[in-house]
Order: sequence, then C-alpha cells, then structure tokens
Amino acid sequence: MPKQLDKLLQQLITLHPKYIDLSLNRLLELLQKIDNPHLKLPPIIHIAGTNGKGSTLSYLRHIMMENKFLVHAYISPHLKSFNERIILANKEVVTSKLLKNLQYIKKINNDNPITFFEITTAVAFYLFSKQKADFLILETGLGGRLDATNVVKNSLINIITPIDIDHQEYLGKNIIKITNEKLGIVKKNSNIIIGKQKKIITSYIKEKIKKKKNTKLFYGKQFKIMKTNSKKFTLRYKKIHYSINNPNLLGNHQIENASLAVAAILRLNELGYNFSNKIINQGIFKTKWAGRLEKGQLNNIPVYLDGAHNPDGAIQLLKFFQKQKNKCWLIFGMLNNKDLLSYLKIIKPITLGVIAIKIKGEKNSFTPQQISMNCSKLNIACFEKKSIKDANNFLTTKIMPKNILICGSLYLVGKIRYLYL
Repeated sequence: MPKQLDKLLQQLITLHPKYIDLSLNRLLELLQKIDNPHLKLPPIIHIAGTNGKGSTLSYLRHIMMENKFLVHAYISPHLKSFNERIILANKEVVTSKLLKNLQYIKKINNDNPITFFEITTAVAFYLFSKQKADFLILETGLGGRLDATNVVKNSLINIITPIDIDHQEYLGKNIIKITNEKLGIVKKNSNIIIGKQKKIITSYIKEKIKKKKNTKLFYGKQFKIMKTNSKKFTLRYKKIHYSINNPNLLGNHQIENASLAVAAILRLNELGYNFSNKIINQGIFKTKWAGRLEKGQLNNIPVYLDGAHNPDGAIQLLKFFQKQKNKCWLIFGMLNNKDLLSYLKIIKPITLGVIAIKIKGEKNSFTPQQISMNCSKLNIACFEKKSIKDANNFLTTKIMPKNILICGSLYLVGKIRYLYL
C-alpha cells in the first residue's frame, strides 16, 4: 500500500503546469467538481508566516485535544510520510483512505494541469468535509493571498507568525511585499493575532489593517511574554497575567510560538469557549513537533536536528547554542532556492566545521561542492561527503565532536532523523 501511494503521489507531481499561474482558479474549478468541500468545514484557524507555523499549529492542536475537542489539521511539508499532512479528527489519515480519495480526485481532475499542493489540498478539504470535527487548523504552504489553503471563505482566527525573507521568487523581493502576501489570509470579521515581528513589519501590518473592523491582537501590545525561567513563562494577555509551563520543544523561540497559541486560545475563551489554565498547561507540556531542534544521539554524541532553512531560523539556532555555551559540527544540506551564504554567516559563531552532503532524492539540492565553496568564503572548515553514512563515519572516527547539529533543510532532517532517535 505505501508503494502504491508513493507511485500515485509521483504521478500527481507530473500534472504540474508548464507555466506558474499564481491564482486560485485551477483549484476552485476542481473544488466545484467535488461539491465545494471548502465551504463545508468546521471553524477555521488559519496560520501564515515564515517561521513557527507548524509549532504554533501543534501547540494549538494539543491544547484543543486536551480539552476533548476533535481537531482537523493541514500541515506541510511532511517529514517521513505524506499522511502526516492530513490530521482527521486528531489522527493521521490512514493510507487506505488517503489512497482511495487521491485516486478519486485525480480522476475528477482528468489530468488537467494543477500543482501538487493544489490537488493534495483539494483531497484534504474533501476529507475534512466528510468527517465531523470541532476545529480545522490550516497551515499555509507558501505565502497566503494566493496559497491553495486560502480558498476558504471564512476563518475564526487568522494567525501571522514571525515573517522573514523567503520564497522571494513567488512572494516578492522585499519584506514588505512578503508581509503583504502573508496578510492575504485575513478574512472579514476574523480575529487577527500577530506574532512577534521586526518593527518595520509590525508598523506595516498596523497601517495595512487599521481600517478593518476585525479584533486585532499584537504581540507586545495586547499580549506579551513578561518573564521566563527554567520551568515557566508569564504571559500578559490584555491586563491579566498567566503562568504557563515552558514547552518541551527546545529554544526560546518555542516560548514565543507557544505564547502565540495561548493568545489564540484565550481569544477563543472570550468568544465563548472554555479552556482552563490547567488544560492550556497540559496541552503545551504534551506538544511534540519533530525536526525542530529535536535531540537525539550518535554513538553517545548529542545530535540536534533542525529543519529551519532561512536566516531567521539560523538566528534561533545561534541563540540556542550560545545560551548553552556550545559549538557544533554541522551535517548540512540545503535546497538551492535558499540563501545559503546568509545562513552560514549567521551560524558561523557556533560552527566548528561543516560536513556538506546532497539531500538524497532532491534534484534542487545544493551540491557538497557548492556548500564547500560558500564555507570557504567564510573561512569555515568544510568536508564534502557523498552520503549521510559517510558523514556519520567521518564524525565518529575522525572528529569525535561534543555536539552534532543537522540543519539546513526539513527535507534533509526528515530523511535521516530515524538514524539518531
């Protein structure tokens, strides 16, 4: 069955249009043929941003599940299996159901040009519309305004996580254009929750949405982390202070992601839902999110795995290891549409050396030689290896480091994390 699913997913990739048409028309036409499932969904929480979308979604989902709610969720990309992308009433979609519905919607589409993300989003919405749930949490794939998830007409809450430069070829060459695309998910009468942003972004968002009648909650104004310690953080929401358990996910940025989720939950309370402090804390405590500063080991050497691929993600890694007063040897791979040199510049202070590898199965991966050339520009020691096996052998027999960090791409982490956990 998994092989049959993989074969079908590969077939869907071949339907990709020869020319990118940045509109929602193809998807809307397909959805109309399957009776518009995107109009038959439970209350929606829609998340856009550059960093922290998946973590914020996961905190929300776990808090809601702790309160006995049934939650659908749509996540991308996946780490190991495509099933991870579609959560039906608190559980990953089973392969037989996924395969059956992919085949059905592929047949309805009749081999018309459509992107992989568009047709799989159609499948997700079709499945969501057929099974009862209390909430649907949607994570955008790319941008917001023209993202496939944005065919939904209404949302209860719109969340904007931290925004950074990413996907410039589609979203725009500067941070303001990118921010404008992310804000495209905001719906009339929804509740807008804005995570911690650079000042220029916050100012732009305030100006952009000031005339909208939506309820607006900005980090730093309506909610803010007031203090942290090794066990808890204090969140001010409006005039009330809440004591929240630190998440088990590593890094201070995860406290910020958790605070964004808690702000959304507290807004739901104002709308008539009932989430107690105990439920919120238990949900935060139980949240897991693979591939985000995840800790494993190799021959008793601590191994950290992180899929962040942009400069802001690199900054969070830098802060984490500087706080730990640790430096690392990196096993590094990255897709070639990312800003490799900027990433390496940021992470250089905690880098002892780099083992460069190509991400297996990804044609658009930087080659080890390209990574090595960029390391040379920064005077970072770099060794080129053909495989993760060679990288591991080199580190454990020649270097024997105190810490290993595997980073640069979620695709890299997803393919190899099983070796360390």
